[in-house]
Amino acid sequence: MSTGSPEDRTAEDVPLPGGDFTLFVARLNIHGLMCLGVMENPITGKKNTNLDQAKMLVLDLEMLVDKTRGNLSEFEENQLTKVTNDMRYLFESKAGN
Repeated sequence: MSTGSPEDRTAEDVPLPGGDFTLFVARLNIHGLMCLGVMENPITGKKNTNLDQAKMLVLDLEMLVDKTRGNLSEFEENQLTKVTNDMRYLFESKAGN
């Protein structure tokens, strides 16, 4: 870990954020968009479609909606509902349902 000036810091020196629900949902959304081939993988620079993983993410998001009902702020609930609905729509469009 670098202890020098801010210019000497590397990515490894910055703590990874965690424990934030809206960030968690955003990460699931990004993962889903990559699985659906809507967004390119930042590591490979390519768009790939993996409908099995996308379906798993849709099911996980739907489970989160059910399991968190009544325990989220209005903003968190709106974000989760929008991401879930958008992901379900994109998945069904790609899967031909």
